[in-house]
Amino acid sequence: MRPEQKTIPGMLSVDALRSAVEDGSIDTVILGFPDLYGRLMGKRLDARFFLTDVAGGTHVCDYLFTVDMEMEPVSGYAFSNWECGYGDAHLAPDLGTLRKLSWLDRTALVICNAQLEPGHEPVTVAPRSILNRQLARLRSQGFEALAGSELEYYQFRTSYLDAAKKGYRGLTPAGWYREDYNLLQGSRTEDLNGAYRRHLAASGVPVESTKGEFGRGQHELNIRYAPMLEMADRHLVLKQAVKEISDQSGCSVTFMAKPDADQAGSSSHLHVSLWRTSNGELTSAFPGSTNLNGIACSEVFRWFLGGWMRYVPDVMVFYAPTVNSYKRFEAGSWAPTAMAWSPDNRTAGFRVVGEGPSLRIECRIPGADVNPYVAYAAVIASGLAGIEQQIEPPPAFIGDVYSASEEKMLPASLEEAVDGFANSDLARTAFGDEVVAHYVHFFNTEAQAHRKVVTDWERKRYFERI
Repeated sequence: MRPEQKTIPGMLSVDALRSAVEDGSIDTVILGFPDLYGRLMGKRLDARFFLTDVAGGTHVCDYLFTVDMEMEPVSGYAFSNWECGYGDAHLAPDLGTLRKLSWLDRTALVICNAQLEPGHEPVTVAPRSILNRQLARLRSQGFEALAGSELEYYQFRTSYLDAAKKGYRGLTPAGWYREDYNLLQGSRTEDLNGAYRRHLAASGVPVESTKGEFGRGQHELNIRYAPMLEMADRHLVLKQAVKEISDQSGCSVTFMAKPDADQAGSSSHLHVSLWRTSNGELTSAFPGSTNLNGIACSEVFRWFLGGWMRYVPDVMVFYAPTVNSYKRFEAGSWAPTAMAWSPDNRTAGFRVVGEGPSLRIECRIPGADVNPYVAYAAVIASGLAGIEQQIEPPPAFIGDVYSASEEKMLPASLEEAVDGFANSDLARTAFGDEVVAHYVHFFNTEAQAHRKVVTDWERKRYFERI
């Protein structure tokens, strides 16, 4: 992974936005930010109003950091609640993220940092704040992180509205047989995948490729790696683009980790490498003279991998944030089941790929439902602990990790992962008590909501025969 400095199509300066407003090619600016689920939230502003009045920011209700998936305010949060009156949070535009969205008419997007009112200190529990804090810790040690997300999704020739009316059952998949790398099946969805590639590339998200995946109607979209915060922003824009472009075509896409029990799950593999900054130049910190199972690597690489692996149970909720996430971890499914690492081995939770400056660690644990900001924050917190404590990785596993009974298994449920997070010294040291308490409540709320539901599976199994 080599850092590149290029002008990226679709990205805008404030002056370029002003020119576009004057010539009428942009009249709307979306101010957006990631919520706890990793959804893009915010508001649309008249572009002239943005330029003259609110380029420094606007406000949203702070309850957006305490709601559930259905936008219901959830009691029990210290950050915001009925007793405090649900006041305002300030959205401060990160003008380096300003871009034109080619799939929306005359529209630009700027991603914002959430701040407290008054004072404009960062909202500690906001996902972008959490990642920014970990990246600041990393920079204090002389490192920068580059990252890449590989996102998978299932496509359906059913609109979102019709899918909802059907209860998300009986949808028409975009493919009818396994299409992993199959170019014929891929051609049948090129109206969608081609549109994703073209619109993202024109909207400040450089694209590498799309390909058919293992499931029926399943695809993967790879975008260019970037500095970690920028990558999280690109991840956010990618999901929004794919959903909105699909919606415009009368189709739907899901980023659920496991949308169908009989199909492969959808992942979001995370590729990460560390770099040192010297005289404005970046040099990879991962290559070195140590021979680790045939990999020429540095101590920094070994310790970062060791820490990342050791602390998976502590921060698993940030890699697998929903009850559905844990249904993806099945043997023989291309998703990992154990905390093993191996060179170029897709059965391992950690796969080491590349060499020299391209040497990087691929974590295969997160699903496509991951919030990239907190997931990358967990990576840095764990890896930094590995460097600080000089944690060596376990021996590489050579062979089929699915058959390895001696390897430590991944947490099996959201409840187990929440317990690990709540009792983690690493989480409290890296993120702070306020963040830990807030997210423990958030994930427990999700788990409790699931426990109350009577499912179709239960009715089918028990209605007559119990």
